[in-house]
Amino acid sequence: MLETSSKTNLLEQKTYRYSLQDVAEPNLYRDIYDYESVPKIAFNHRRVPINMPEEIWITDTSFRDGQQSVDPYTVDQIVELYKYMHRLGGPYGIIRQTEFFVYSAKDREAIRRCQDLGYHFPEITTWIRATKEDFKLVRDLGIRETGILVSCSDYHIFKKMKLTRGEAMKKYLDTVALAFESGVMPRCHLEDITRADFYGFVVPFVNQLTRMSREAGIPVRIRACDTMGYGVPYPEVALPRSVPGIIYGLQHYSDVESEYLEWHGHNDFYKAVTNASTAWLYGASAVNCSLLGIGERTGNIPLEAMCFEYAALRGSLDGMDPTVITEIADYFRREIGYEVPPMQPFVGKNFNVTRAGIHADGLMKDEEIYNIFNTKKILNRPASVMIGPNSGLAGIAYWLNDHYHLTDADALNKQSPLVVTLKEWVDEQFADGRVASLSPNEIETRVAELTGGKLGKLDE
Repeated sequence: MLETSSKTNLLEQKTYRYSLQDVAEPNLYRDIYDYESVPKIAFNHRRVPINMPEEIWITDTSFRDGQQSVDPYTVDQIVELYKYMHRLGGPYGIIRQTEFFVYSAKDREAIRRCQDLGYHFPEITTWIRATKEDFKLVRDLGIRETGILVSCSDYHIFKKMKLTRGEAMKKYLDTVALAFESGVMPRCHLEDITRADFYGFVVPFVNQLTRMSREAGIPVRIRACDTMGYGVPYPEVALPRSVPGIIYGLQHYSDVESEYLEWHGHNDFYKAVTNASTAWLYGASAVNCSLLGIGERTGNIPLEAMCFEYAALRGSLDGMDPTVITEIADYFRREIGYEVPPMQPFVGKNFNVTRAGIHADGLMKDEEIYNIFNTKKILNRPASVMIGPNSGLAGIAYWLNDHYHLTDADALNKQSPLVVTLKEWVDEQFADGRVASLSPNEIETRVAELTGGKLGKLDE
């Protein structure tokens, strides 16, 4: 049958209706995942169209997936982080939702206190077990949407759950029916989709979900979960690893609209951010992230990274306040005791710091040469340098000007006597094998000695 697509305005074939392939043995894609070697990336040279949705947004899993990999947050910490997300997401709610556990009294207290703030964004959603009691609990809390685990690869269906595909599908559909009966919108987490039989299980299953959704008059959200980080963003990659193929297939063969399609990825192969952006480009409205990328194993998609991906793709921050990102990172260090990796983009203490004298020389002439953007304006993080054995005169001059706020006529250059003298002292510190950079206090003390305290100390 031919139908005119409302998206492309072209005649397209709509005869593809895939049925469940209830196989006797699991399809573990051993040609790709043999476990004894690096997983292979196979190409089939099939291209699918880029299909950026009219609206894209970010959702958060910091209080669910993120909290599973660190010491549990206190209620107060959850409330503060929720406030930060609200400010970061801006008035248009670019950070659209965040998900909570509901199992313990502490979980429920955190939900209630966040609800009491009265924020429209991020919307509070949950993640629950597939039981009637949990659905009732969600409904009683006034939660509109909840996540439900529906693992879709044969690794999980056969090896973990000890079921057949048919048995797994029935179990999942019965669970989703409970959600509809409770008046709760289900968000189906298709765990391990990048090792799943896409046409033999995923598409037939999602087709049943969309049918049930229409009958219930309640939407269903599909979260495609790259649980092991196997997803690949390249064009013409074959399923099951193709991010473009997964997003296109869920839309084209299962009629999942962009607003109900979400990507959740992990960073095992350093592709979390790129895969998430690819999901946006090919038709998913939502990408699911966590603050600082904190999550199981190598972590989730860093939420702060997707704020900048959003701005890069849309050409605007659309009301987001990225200076809050710096406040969030500081809060994790100060109040939670989480050590942010120093080189982590946007949030690490060294992300816009240089130790090389030649780079510092460029920063002195024009910081745009060695800074990714105006980090002082956008992140409230001015570019800076650290004083070490390779800092040179330029690095020391830049550090002094930045540290003591010296500008215009007061600014020092590479020929300034103080800079030259301080450089000689720095060289002496590293002459005997020291490798650690000099601390601000060490430099301040030496500057005070050399100047009689005229430059003073950095304001508290």
